[in-house]
Amino acid sequence: MNKPLRRIAVFCGLLILALLLRNNYLQYVKADDLADDTENRRVNIARYSTPRGDIIVDGKAITGSVESESGDYKYKRTWTNGPMWAPVTGYSSQAFGANQLEKLEDGILTGTDDRLFFRNTLDMLTGKEKEGGSVVTTLNGAAQKAAFEGLGDKKGAVAAIEPSTGKILALVSTPSYDPSKFAGNSNKDAEAWNAVQKKNNPDDPMLNRALREVYPPGSTFKVVTAAAALENGEVSGIDEATKTPDPYPLPLTDGSKPLTNQHGECKNATLKYALMVSCNTVFAKLADNIGNEKMIEQAEKFGFNNPELDTPVRAAESIYPEDNRPQNAMDGIGQASNRATPLQMAMVTAAIANDGKLMKPYMVDQLTSNLDPIATTDPEELSQAVSGETAQKLQKMMEAVVNEPQGTGSSARIDGATVGGKTGTAQHGLNNSEKPYAWFISYAKLSDGSAPVAVAVVVEDGAANRDDISGGGLAGPIARDVMKAVIDSKK
Repeated sequence: MNKPLRRIAVFCGLLILALLLRNNYLQYVKADDLADDTENRRVNIARYSTPRGDIIVDGKAITGSVESESGDYKYKRTWTNGPMWAPVTGYSSQAFGANQLEKLEDGILTGTDDRLFFRNTLDMLTGKEKEGGSVVTTLNGAAQKAAFEGLGDKKGAVAAIEPSTGKILALVSTPSYDPSKFAGNSNKDAEAWNAVQKKNNPDDPMLNRALREVYPPGSTFKVVTAAAALENGEVSGIDEATKTPDPYPLPLTDGSKPLTNQHGECKNATLKYALMVSCNTVFAKLADNIGNEKMIEQAEKFGFNNPELDTPVRAAESIYPEDNRPQNAMDGIGQASNRATPLQMAMVTAAIANDGKLMKPYMVDQLTSNLDPIATTDPEELSQAVSGETAQKLQKMMEAVVNEPQGTGSSARIDGATVGGKTGTAQHGLNNSEKPYAWFISYAKLSDGSAPVAVAVVVEDGAANRDDISGGGLAGPIARDVMKAVIDSKK
């Protein structure tokens, strides 16, 4: 072979080698990245080529699939009562992707998860059409319905938990949206999508207020301050006088604008009475006495300041901040920079009802294939938030809030159950210029001592008269109905 031909042959060989290397790099090294690339239409065509697996509540599917009317995608997603379940399922759209459970469990629902390999192989050999697996939730359909209907046209959220396990029983956010309306890839779907975007809808219906919105928890946080006071020996018992002035000058201030109370005779009030009538002065003074560092420590035992709480949907971080003395005193009554999600306050209540043990909240019970379990979620303890003795004292105090004549939570009473609760009316806006948020946290205990449910409700009711906004008035009845729905479902 002459020299020019040899050079050409070597050059062609190098080109072939480079092609082989590139081909192997794309097939093996970059395969996952290419498969997940949002610009790869083949991925979405495959995703929507078969019916999607279902999300299950109470043994029944709340989702489905129907054939698309046109386009490359054969099937599109449907939901039963989409607005009620959207805060749980999220959406799955041919045009706009997916979020929440629809995204996190996409591999199971589409049948592409590695754990479905043997089933898919068997289906291929037998000629059966590939199917997705199912996501079995912990949700209680009756509780979800009671929460959704209770909020109605109000803006707000509800989170309900089974205290002994951490199972999420209800998760509602209003106003909501219907994910079925933009599940396809048409101009009509695009219009429906644009209509629920925050820039076009100030009510922001796609915001999951139960998991992703943080509010000042108001007086509901006083149960955490009470817990810190008992755990740190600031008070020896719930019937001990707290030596609190009324009004109370905040620390490091000139006293010209002291903290006051709206209800009751709070001077030197006992811890039990102070929670029952919601004395600001008592809990602000206790927070100052305990100090910012120990208040943070107690709040974190209940789940605050945790940026990685997954249900498996990621919840926003609830914050008890590092603060100066006057701000820490206000943090202790759920104001200042104190912020919490409804899920977080349901966790606080659940831990108290569970004798101080905080369980990790979760909403996926099992992943299944043809009714066979692929994976099961086991309950997980997050912390011992307070001692069993302290939890018992807090329960007595919260039950007084509901059952005593002077208590602010009588609207949550349930015949045949013992209910403990705490109301809250959180200031909103600069100098409380906007209508406040109405909170209610509660749990229900049955005659056998079990506590099947703990609930947190927050209502942003811009249509209500300011003087009518209260946790007991707006949020309490919703909490009652959710708890009753859970209790009735166990009969």
